[in-house]
Amino acid sequence: VQLVESGGGSVQAGGSLRLSCENSGSSLDFSAMGWYRQAPGKERELVAALNSDGNTYYAESVKGRFTISRDNGKNTLYLQMNSLNPEDTAMYSCAARADGKAIATILNYNTWGQGTQVTVSS
Repeated sequence: VQLVESGGGSVQAGGSLRLSCENSGSSLDFSAMGWYRQAPGKERELVAALNSDGNTYYAESVKGRFTISRDNGKNTLYLQMNSLNPEDTAMYSCAARADGKAIATILNYNTWGQGTQVTVSS
C-alpha cells in the first residue's frame, strides 16, 4: 500500500492550497482516511478525517477553513485549505485504515504517507 501526497507549496497568508493523497499501491478500500500535520518542535496533530459512513472530524483550529473530501473513483483523498495563516505551516501527511471507522485520533490509523510541505508566510 502506498499513499502519495501532493499539492503542498508556499503561499501568503489568506491564500489557499488543495492537497491530494493518492492510494497508488493497492486496491485496498480504506474505511477511514485523514490528514495530519507536524510542525518543527510540535506534536503531530490530526487535522481532518472522514470515514465510509460520511462522518467527518476537524481540529478546532481548522474548522470553517479546511474541507476534507474523497474521490473513490480516483482513489484519492483531498484537503482544501482556505484562509491559510502562518500557524498552518507544517508537513502534511495522509493516513488511512481499513480495519475500522473510528477517525478522531491519530492512533486510529495504521497506514501513512510521506508528506508534503505547506509553508504560509505573513
